[in-house]
Amino acid sequence: MNTVQNNTLENPQSAMAGQGRVVILGAGESGVGAAKLAQVKGFEVFVSDFGVIADKYKSALEKLNIPFESEKHTEALILNATEVIKSPGIPPTAPIIRKLIAQGTPVISEIEFAKRYTTAKTICITGSNGKSTTSLLTYHILKNAGLNVGLAGNIGHSFAAQVADKDYDYYVLEISSFMLDDMFKFKADIAVLLNITPDHLDRYDYKMENYVASKMRIIQNQTADDVFIYCADDEETVKAVQAFKPLANVFPFSIIKKNEPGAYLAAQTIHILTEPNKELTMSISDLALQGKHNIYNSMASGIVAKVLELRNETIRESMGNFKNIEHRLEHVAKISGIDFINDSKATNVNSTWYALESMTADVVLIMGGVDKGNDYNMLKDLVKSKVKAIVCLGKDNKRIHDAFEDDVEVIVNTFSADEATQIAFHLAKRGDAVLLSPACASFDLFKNYEDRGNQFKAAVKEL
Repeated sequence: MNTVQNNTLENPQSAMAGQGRVVILGAGESGVGAAKLAQVKGFEVFVSDFGVIADKYKSALEKLNIPFESEKHTEALILNATEVIKSPGIPPTAPIIRKLIAQGTPVISEIEFAKRYTTAKTICITGSNGKSTTSLLTYHILKNAGLNVGLAGNIGHSFAAQVADKDYDYYVLEISSFMLDDMFKFKADIAVLLNITPDHLDRYDYKMENYVASKMRIIQNQTADDVFIYCADDEETVKAVQAFKPLANVFPFSIIKKNEPGAYLAAQTIHILTEPNKELTMSISDLALQGKHNIYNSMASGIVAKVLELRNETIRESMGNFKNIEHRLEHVAKISGIDFINDSKATNVNSTWYALESMTADVVLIMGGVDKGNDYNMLKDLVKSKVKAIVCLGKDNKRIHDAFEDDVEVIVNTFSADEATQIAFHLAKRGDAVLLSPACASFDLFKNYEDRGNQFKAAVKEL
């Protein structure tokens, strides 16, 4: 049987006993949270960040009296660690990581570390697209149902910090492939896989099979007592499920075919059934999240809620009144009859495909940034049918020009959110939409996708 491999090295000293020296690499939300938990559990702790540590995290470490260093990695203070907890953003090819692995020091994620110290049930949500929305919707449903639930992982506050401060009975964890790569003994009680589309391939030797294997680590260590929820309409996911053969109770969801148990769409109504005679139905017109991709997200969250035996009335109410996250198809303003939509969180091609698929007006599309090996072919039909102009926002826009020069009449280069917004406004007419959905990472011109989205929103307000 093809199963996800657990290739971590055993910690020579008992982690549970709080013995030894834990070194944290990266002093962001997850790193500082891990440092706090390690300190609470009695470890000697040191934090090292090769970049500049943000003031709020520096202040947090100082208050905890945890030693740290910024803008360097001092090997003498790192290579003597019993165990290392690294930020998901640090690649396995980083020189310090190579040295640690070569000498046999376990290198794990904050999620792996925190799970050791909680008995809470974990609902772990991954996928190339939709995981933030689905995580927030799932958290919203569980919280509304009165469960004692925390939200962590790639979203919200650090999992480790929450375990240290105020442990919950349940955690909804948004899990990225980078996190999964550093999780070995961790087990998801409920695992959700939304989709697998090409993303971050630069981190996986540009091999899709490596990225797929990373995503399928979401089911590692699961048993017949656990739950695995996945999209039966996603070709890569279906192939992966067949190859990796999950041991858990499986609940597929689909808008094309009937799944019992699982979820499906029929006559514009979602049907969710996890056990006989306990079906949840809900018209898609009553969902707070509209668009085909959000039917999938709602189905996934609905299955989680049904598995946890929440009341249908509570689930329906929560799926009907949920408000989506900032920077994900966020309506900013209507100016001169033109809708401005911030989808800065669309950092890959598939996210932009979902955004364009949901648009009903003609679109002036703002896209571009750091290209992660993107294949723009999947966008071509939607661009031809819906996009009247493309405004590139990035330092190097050649691949966007090459991909779409035959599909749209106007492609313009810009180098700031202000410039992109003003040009898009002039290219649009009443009834059109200006959509920021970059399909690329933001690090060439912005701190992150939030910074990009906030600058776009500020520029819209100046029009």
